[in-house]
Amino acid sequence: MKAPFKPCKHLNLKKYTALLLLSIIHLSSNAQDGNAGIQKANTEVRSYFQSGVQLMYAVGALVGLIGAVKVYQKWNGGDQDTSKVAAAWFGSCIFLVVVATIIKSFFGV
Repeated sequence: MKAPFKPCKHLNLKKYTALLLLSIIHLSSNAQDGNAGIQKANTEVRSYFQSGVQLMYAVGALVGLIGAVKVYQKWNGGDQDTSKVAAAWFGSCIFLVVVATIIKSFFGV
């Protein structure tokens, strides 16, 4: 059975090490400034936060409307668990508004 990998006989350790160092130097010379990239990404992400917060408020309003209709249907149907359903829908709306407000204050948008 043959070995799966045989090192090249014509490359000795010194040549292999020099080749490896040259390739590392070449890669590092082509690297871009990491700080500038991080700052650009930070600016890009922060530019989307205001839209995201407005979207969360819109989703909260939509969930509130849907919840109001569901609670109204249960109330008219005479269901006994109307108060639990109303509390759950109201809680989800409050949660969305609180999360949007925390995101807004945390990131200073």
